[in-house]
Amino acid sequence: MTLADTRRTAAVTRPALVWERACAVADLEPSWGEAALIRMKQIALFLLSPTEIYAVDHRDPHTEANVMARGIVGSKGDRPTIASPLHKEVYDLGTGECFTNPTLVLNTYETRVVGGYIEVAVESGLREAA
Repeated sequence: MTLADTRRTAAVTRPALVWERACAVADLEPSWGEAALIRMKQIALFLLSPTEIYAVDHRDPHTEANVMARGIVGSKGDRPTIASPLHKEVYDLGTGECFTNPTLVLNTYETRVVGGYIEVAVESGLREAA
């Protein structure tokens, strides 16, 4: 038996995702954020066009305040951004990368439109709202 045979690698498993309905596309205004409570998680939604919808944590990674839906929508090159309304850190809406402070990351979520409603992919382990 070699060292390689005795060493075991831990399997990396990702949590299962489920699609949850957030709201109707018509409920959102272009380039304006709205907060949604999905399985006890506050998520900020941004409609940039009828086919371009982003979802990120409503919680600001820098201050821990739930304010991201009130952020300033913009862009850096061809990448859509959101700036925190408190300290103006600028995040990529698609990746969550912070352009102004690389130590900060904003959680992002996949979105899709089904029958005129926005659905967000969230971890299945999150509890449903009562």
